[in-house]
Amino acid sequence: MIPKLDYFAPTTLGEALNLLSSISNSRILAGGTDVLTGFHQGSSRFKDVPALIDINRIEEITGIVETDDSLIIGAAANFTSIINNAAAVKYFPSFVAASATVGSVQIRNRATIGGNFVNNAPCADGVPSLLVYDAVIKISSSTATREMPLGEFLIRPYKTQLMPNEIVTHVILKKYPESYKGSFYKLGRRRGVAISRIALALLGEVKDNIITDIRVATGAITPIGKRVPEVEAFLLNKKVEDATLREAASVLGQHILDATGVRWSTPYKLPVAQHVCYSELSNLFSKEA
Repeated sequence: MIPKLDYFAPTTLGEALNLLSSISNSRILAGGTDVLTGFHQGSSRFKDVPALIDINRIEEITGIVETDDSLIIGAAANFTSIINNAAAVKYFPSFVAASATVGSVQIRNRATIGGNFVNNAPCADGVPSLLVYDAVIKISSSTATREMPLGEFLIRPYKTQLMPNEIVTHVILKKYPESYKGSFYKLGRRRGVAISRIALALLGEVKDNIITDIRVATGAITPIGKRVPEVEAFLLNKKVEDATLREAASVLGQHILDATGVRWSTPYKLPVAQHVCYSELSNLFSKEA
């Protein structure tokens, strides 16, 4: 049950930040798909919250702007707007693919890119692809603005570096040359409207059959979405060969065991995750080899 709360709907970022700093323990309401669920479930993260500050009417953080070298996405942009954005489709197709797996059409019409990683659930579908694209986030308070890589912002499940008086305002994605290819794979318990059980994002470049750059990020199979430097280091400057890709999948398996230990789901998840890694690497680089 949602308790009685004060509700504010500012139309400027400055107004929202002033409200956030003046009302102790208030919360930002973007899409509401995590916040309202948290209230209904009685989550301790939303205990004694006196007010919600709805940021959906703030135009400067709901739009998507293309520059010569980047795509700047307002943190309150919903996933449907990302899927329908021509620049996102052209330059960041694997992130668009990940966005298309978030919930249902109705959820994607509400859920926001910022809310997805600020909530920082292990199964956040948008996070792995943002990580391989080296996403940088912009954060504002009423007194300062700062930027940091998304990978540094995420700490542990449901915990980030966001301070109580701050709002994530934008996600900045740098464009990559056309020689870079990416992919995203999600496995759930059913085909649609499913929470991730395994998610994997890849981005890489091959020249003359040599892997010259590679980024690998996981979701759901590790405590939070994160890059996998062990796999990246193993593949870098290697030839695209079947044996190499199979070994990379084994390296990923060891990384998962190191990060999570042996759980009840390990006998299922581990071999599936390794197969997904091998299959996605093979598909990604097959036409480049």
